[in-house]
Amino acid sequence: MSDYKLYYATNRKHQGSRWQPDGYGKKFSDDGMENLRFGVVTLNADDKTVNKYLNTPLKDCGVGDGEKLAGYLAGCAKKAKINAYEESLKSDISQQAQDEVKLGSKAMFADIMKDMENHSDILIYIHGFNVSWCDAVGSALALQLMLQQSPQRDTKQQVKVVLFSWPSDGMALPWVSYKSDRSEADGSGAAVGRGFLKLRDFLADLRDRAKKGGKTLCGQDIHLLCHSMGNYMLQSALARVTDFTPGNSLPRMFEQVFLCAADVDDNALEAGQGLEKVDQIARNVSIYHNKEDTAMVISDYSKGNPERLGGTGAAHPALLHNKVQQIDCTPIVHGIVEHSYYLSGKVIADIRASIDGWEQNDVRRERQRSATLDNVWTLTK
Repeated sequence: MSDYKLYYATNRKHQGSRWQPDGYGKKFSDDGMENLRFGVVTLNADDKTVNKYLNTPLKDCGVGDGEKLAGYLAGCAKKAKINAYEESLKSDISQQAQDEVKLGSKAMFADIMKDMENHSDILIYIHGFNVSWCDAVGSALALQLMLQQSPQRDTKQQVKVVLFSWPSDGMALPWVSYKSDRSEADGSGAAVGRGFLKLRDFLADLRDRAKKGGKTLCGQDIHLLCHSMGNYMLQSALARVTDFTPGNSLPRMFEQVFLCAADVDDNALEAGQGLEKVDQIARNVSIYHNKEDTAMVISDYSKGNPERLGGTGAAHPALLHNKVQQIDCTPIVHGIVEHSYYLSGKVIADIRASIDGWEQNDVRRERQRSATLDNVWTLTK
């Protein structure tokens, strides 16, 4: 048995003690939907079981069953130890007017900085629809472990995942739950945007310190991965960052942004749409989609949504910014739902290749380029 650690931020309501909660529930924090708690969750898991899933061969999709690993870790998360970073901040007075302010975000950023100085990139992960707190922890830890065990990874480079968990219902009610989660994702987007602004200020402070001879990030990068409805939340987050950013362009905060099984309109990255500015916050953006994704089909037809980006890909891939790549996972993904394939062997390997800085056309990637569009790819068996 081993302990597995995961950083998190959440706007969920805590259960039990504020700073050492038993978990987080289905509602927003009592302090408002934009209130963020930062902390560390530590769970105990059986090494043999973890390694079994990490080394499970999948038909056409390489090695590593991250979906089953996530399910196992979600069960372990029910008994996890949670420590929230304590804060001292008066809600009725502006932060600038308070002499002694203790922020959980700064405490977590300081710990993350230490990890980055020890050769670790950071990946912020935003989960999707119908996800409980324990499910979110399980998926985030599975993502972290899969990325750290990818066969062709740079073994000198670690990747730590930071979970952002919002009050997704965690209930299997296809219509009621979906509508509830969609409205809560929209509201939580402001909280994510607030977190992005904190990250922007943190990075700006590091740059200022570097100019004065202080420490830098030692060449490490910060990335973002959004799954399913987490991409819808990203749209609201970008709107919030835009409102608080002077000028016409958003700050580049991420090296890589991964949009996986995105439950947003297929034209979301086009001019005037919610993800239009996503290329501004990253050096590179990758869209992963699957035409057989049942969740995308349900979103299309039973809920009256247009075609989804996570199903058929971008409506007009030729109009995508040159930073944006589109990867079709359909040939290698199998199963009943086919929605959480970003946790599967070959997809994780492709994501890790981008994190490690491989070129899009690197021959080691198991993908084929479109004959007509340079930014469109298909993962191969």
